Amino acid sequence: MEKSNGLRVILFPLPLQGCINPMFQLARILHSRGFSITVIHTRYNAPKASSHPLFTFLEIQDGLSEAETSTHDVTHLLMLLNRSCESPFRDCLTKLLHSETEEEKQRISCLIHDAGWIFTQPVAQSLNLPRLVLNTYKVSFFVGHFVLPKLRRERYLPLQGSIMYQEQDEPVEEFPPLRKKDLIRILDEETELLDSYLDMILETTKASSGIIFVSSCEELDQDSLIKARKDFQVPIFAIGPSHSYFPGSSSSLFTPDQTCIQWLDKQEDKSVIYVSFGSFVTISESELLEIAWGLRKSDHKI
Repeated sequence: MEKSNGLRVILFPLPLQGCINPMFQLARILHSRGFSITVIHTRYNAPKASSHPLFTFLEIQDGLSEAETSTHDVTHLLMLLNRSCESPFRDCLTKLLHSETEEEKQRISCLIHDAGWIFTQPVAQSLNLPRLVLNTYKVSFFVGHFVLPKLRRERYLPLQGSIMYQEQDEPVEEFPPLRKKDLIRILDEETELLDSYLDMILETTKASSGIIFVSSCEELDQDSLIKARKDFQVPIFAIGPSHSYFPGSSSSLFTPDQTCIQWLDKQEDKSVIYVSFGSFVTISESELLEIAWGLRKSDHKI
């Protein structure tokens, strides 16, 4: 680490692998710039503190049963976590701030939490603590997916039917670059809970002190960033791809599978495509085959 700048950042990741990795990559970036790091985390999917000896870890109870944490309904799980973690998080953050001297309080720079935490705005505001939102999506998708509840409310497409064949490739003006056929399955699903959750994410993100995108960069996402800055009216930092600074293996919740390394070591640099569907994904055989054939036709080794 470079010389300490005397400032501390409090991080609050969602307890999902795809959210923990980027948060810890950001933590290591900030630590390399001289910031001290405190991580508040849930008991469920708790990160391995031993892998980050230079960070401070504070665990809060999430109150979830084993049955609740084993669900594959991610939206339902996240709503449960938001309901059960609000009070423990408030208590932990309040205790942390009140345990500091007045001088030490000034050194706590801000709270950075995953966009999926939707109760943090009034908590941080009551403690006069700046709050930034970390987002793991590409900025284009993050901005666009807030349009989906509006499209569903307005019945953009027939919910109990299909569009005409000649209309399938027509663009969706509100959600570029998707076409109408791309939205059929999304708009046809029962998503009342998801829509409500997205509306709350949008509201709390707009009320933040800034947004950090770890999967987008200024060079490749300029148009989407211009739209995001217009829509959200808060500072936006596109620092991606974060894994180019620090790998995510040190924050893995699972034992990494090393069986492919020997094969990978024999391949030419930048000749292999790695595809991750996420730890909660459900996918049909036909969808998997379609993706596989698309990759096969890319002329890259898979």
